[in-house]
Amino acid sequence: MHRQPVGSINDSGHLVIGGCDTVELTKQFGTPLIVLDEAVIRESCRLYREAFRKHYPQGQVVYAGKAFLCTAMCRLVEQEGLFLDVVSGGELYTAMKAEFSPEKIFFHGNNKTQEELEAAIQYGVGRIVVDNPYELRLLEPLTKKKKKPIIIHFRVTPGVEAHTHHSIQTGQSDSKFGFSLLDDTLFKEIRNVIRFPRLKLTGLHCHIGSQIFDQKAYQKSIEVMLRLIKNIKVKTGAVVQELNFGGGLGVRYTQDDAPPSIEEHIEIVTKTVRRESTALGLPMPILYDEPGRSIVARAGVTLYTIGSIKEIPKIRKYVSVDGGMSDNPRVALYDAKYESVLANRFKESQTEKVTIAGKCCESGDILQKDVMLPKVKSGDILALFSTGAYHYAMASNYNRLPRPAVVLCKEGKAEVIIRRETYDDLIARDVVPDHLNHKVRIRSR
Repeated sequence: MHRQPVGSINDSGHLVIGGCDTVELTKQFGTPLIVLDEAVIRESCRLYREAFRKHYPQGQVVYAGKAFLCTAMCRLVEQEGLFLDVVSGGELYTAMKAEFSPEKIFFHGNNKTQEELEAAIQYGVGRIVVDNPYELRLLEPLTKKKKKPIIIHFRVTPGVEAHTHHSIQTGQSDSKFGFSLLDDTLFKEIRNVIRFPRLKLTGLHCHIGSQIFDQKAYQKSIEVMLRLIKNIKVKTGAVVQELNFGGGLGVRYTQDDAPPSIEEHIEIVTKTVRRESTALGLPMPILYDEPGRSIVARAGVTLYTIGSIKEIPKIRKYVSVDGGMSDNPRVALYDAKYESVLANRFKESQTEKVTIAGKCCESGDILQKDVMLPKVKSGDILALFSTGAYHYAMASNYNRLPRPAVVLCKEGKAEVIIRRETYDDLIARDVVPDHLNHKVRIRSR
């Protein structure tokens, strides 16, 4: 029997998420449909909080909103006592509309605009994570009207290469993110900030990548960052009290994946911080971790309706669903792997090998290659697991496909937290110039 990462099976042989029969959910809300198990999200939040409480009480969890964000998600993570990481004016605006406490927000991004920085200052975000000297030049004059200093962190690329897909590595020296340690730019800018009374540097930030299993990369980056904190004190006199090591813990997408538990991850990281801080004669910093994927990925399941089935003798059997790279671009981007089942026929034996194809007009729109399922029929419901992170967040309207609805399930009750887009939504921002408002017939010769 297939071991699904989340959910259960009812007497009808249907997949159940958050107490809700997924087949009934598709009848009520249609497909494609992203289903989130609220209890699983809350459990992940609490595991992070409890791990910090046990191993490093001066630690704080900051949810990485880029994984999945909407107003309901903002409310949920704040209820669980988490801070919030945003990377754009749009994510910041979403948090404000959700009435998220601004002092608990970290504002990231490698190319923040002046308008975004003005909004962050106006809202009173807790930390602006400065990515480069250009941003600092934008930020300095914007603080003149503020009575209190703006608290900032500097993002640093520690030169550590995590063992993950190259597209989601961010800590190596060749990166678009953060201040490099290959020259003295960081120290120069810290000296500038010291002389600027309305900016207050309290911490450093680094992020080595996403979907990381090997904890040695975290240990190495923390060693680099703590030595840097000591070097900053020696070279500039600045005292860095906070260290944000950026999240990125991997999750299980297939049975071949073996990520460490949340507690194992926090224990390894905090032991490294304690050991290196003591060795360097530094006070223990306030620690921040920014998990996103490991909070929400496992909680998500995407439901599709199977349509056309095409068998090419001795080559392949294609099974097409009513979504694809428009709601899940990760396969095309990263060759991501998943597990799936037929949600309406869960108990049946997996007897045939098929390839799951999306409906976008791209040969590369393939969700899964050569997976085992029961003998598939048109109208079956395919459930793709671990789709809570970087699915809706990266979804598009390619081929003018409306983005799916997202429902949050808890104790048998399902509620829409993002409504399904309609065709009217797709054309809502279209504008026709006056000279195209009259039909013109081209006469043939």
